[in-house]
Amino acid sequence: MSDYAWHPDPEQSAASNAAAMMRALGVRDFAALVRCADEEPERFHEAFFAQTGFRFHRPYQRLLDESGGIAWARWCVGGTTNATLNAVDRWRGTPTHDKVAIAWEGEDGRRVDLRYRDLDRAVCRFAGGLRSLGLGRGDVVAVYMPNVPEAVVAMLAIARIGGIVMPLFSGFGADAIAVRLEIGGARALVTIDASLRRGKTVSAKPIVDEAVAASPSVRHVVVLRHGGAAIPWHEGRDRWWHELCEGQPDDAPTEEMDAEAPYLLVFTSGTTGKPKGVVHTHVGFPAKALIDLWLMLDCKDSDRVLWMSDMGWVVGPLLVYGVTAIGATLVLVEGAPNYPDPDRMWRLVEQHRVSYLGVAPTTIRTFLAQDSTPSKSFDLSRVRVLISSGEAWTPEAWRWLFEDVFGRRVPILNFSGGTEMIGIVGCTVTEPLKPAGFNCAVPGCGADVVDESGRPTLPGVTGELVMRRPSIGLTRGLWHDRERYLATYWSTWPEVWHHGDFASRDADGHWYVHGRSDDTMKIAGKRTGPAEIEALLMATGKLAEAAAVAVPDPIKGSALVIACALKEGVAESEALKAELSQAVVRGLGVPFSPKAVLFVPDLPKTRNLKIMRRVVRALFVGDDPGDLSSLANPEAVQALRARAAALHGASAAP
Repeated sequence: MSDYAWHPDPEQSAASNAAAMMRALGVRDFAALVRCADEEPERFHEAFFAQTGFRFHRPYQRLLDESGGIAWARWCVGGTTNATLNAVDRWRGTPTHDKVAIAWEGEDGRRVDLRYRDLDRAVCRFAGGLRSLGLGRGDVVAVYMPNVPEAVVAMLAIARIGGIVMPLFSGFGADAIAVRLEIGGARALVTIDASLRRGKTVSAKPIVDEAVAASPSVRHVVVLRHGGAAIPWHEGRDRWWHELCEGQPDDAPTEEMDAEAPYLLVFTSGTTGKPKGVVHTHVGFPAKALIDLWLMLDCKDSDRVLWMSDMGWVVGPLLVYGVTAIGATLVLVEGAPNYPDPDRMWRLVEQHRVSYLGVAPTTIRTFLAQDSTPSKSFDLSRVRVLISSGEAWTPEAWRWLFEDVFGRRVPILNFSGGTEMIGIVGCTVTEPLKPAGFNCAVPGCGADVVDESGRPTLPGVTGELVMRRPSIGLTRGLWHDRERYLATYWSTWPEVWHHGDFASRDADGHWYVHGRSDDTMKIAGKRTGPAEIEALLMATGKLAEAAAVAVPDPIKGSALVIACALKEGVAESEALKAELSQAVVRGLGVPFSPKAVLFVPDLPKTRNLKIMRRVVRALFVGDDPGDLSSLANPEAVQALRARAAALHGASAAP
């Protein structure tokens, strides 16, 4: 069809991991593979475990037990395993043990390569150090570190001893850390003395000390010497990383854990209330990481993977436990994609020979706004796959990446889900792609789009994205909060997971995600997602990014407000406001004429670059913006609040 932007190369398709899985199952296309996973989970997962070489200490007796209800499904019952059994131990005695596992580059240009045997040794020695502190099975250990190799080592070592890894966003302040330590009941915290952040030395230890002072459960703080800054020290509680590992053996036993034992506690912010602690298990998260990365997104052991994301968000653990289970090389980078030079990410791609690149649409819009020309300045020829997640694409940014940067050669595999289950819909290299779309559902999720009554929608009709099956990687609940788990995800329709995203499918079976359903606005009787409005705004070529939200209006019921950051060299003016308003009116009609247009230096975003539209909405109307602990740029809140107040003040003036 004419609206396909990319078609798979027959040789690439036949050599894909998905094709190998299809041959193993005896199905002819990826849609049939998804049906098999949804309808015959035993058959699918047995073939999947065989294809990936997934390891168990003791085989399971029953693959799936739903006797407690779909919300509490249990997997691989009776089996034992460990996340590090599949990430580290499996490579002993193989050629992969001598291969680079982590290629690290710091913001200052320093580089370190760790081979799998080096990673194995470091994990074992740190595991021994943790055990010497009395830590072990079921103990929650927080990791508050930027992207340094030791962050990967810590996350693997904690799992190795049977502990529960609690990754924390490296930009959190003390209050945000303390809340999570309290909820999780953490016994220890692993951190760093200091690191570089956009050219400045940022000390982590004073923040940790303040947080731990309010967290009586924490008995030990382990500090990596990295930035060289002078730091406060608490004798008896604090230990240097290198001293803790000194004298520890290069081999440490891997704790044999029940397959359903929790090992990963990742927090996600809610609109209201405390952060939600999402629980993942030793079998669930590593298996789902392989389903998403290896099977669907075609990551191979020959790939060098760069995906610049903080360890505190789900992409960080996905890389730690997924890339290592595949046996690929993780290109781990400290800092931002556009600092110290504006095109840093593209330089990293060239110099580290990256073949598998993950991006967020917001990052690409940043490069587009600064008029980058990476295809002319860097050798990007090794890149064979692009992964995209985090936000909906604007057509302009998608086309720029696909056409201008990669010459229509490299598929952009969109991927959407959440902390609770990683992916729900995505893309595979065996099927053609449409711009900004998803060409498949993730196997084993029972993905669907439903209307307000819970019935499947017709092609082209927007509804709620749901899951009808409990994926093997689905969270096993919220940490010590059974009722909140059921109320948040399972209470809208019986036996159906309500994800909170608006989505649609077209007549060809391609999926589109239109943003959070609580971001969706209904103006003049028409329900519209922010992405549709923001695409019209971005098409003017004047904006770096935009956020469209609905606010209460005494006449319309809801009215449109736009907050936007300008491209470099573009000046704010009343004429520009009129131009932006007219762009929306031309696209959607007069009822969508914006009530207000606010120019701000930056929009509030999470560390994984999702624009927090609920914060924009709350600040405009003067409401409490809720949990802001996951913000990467808290200064954006103050600027937006000031602009909104100034606008309201001008409106109130006689």
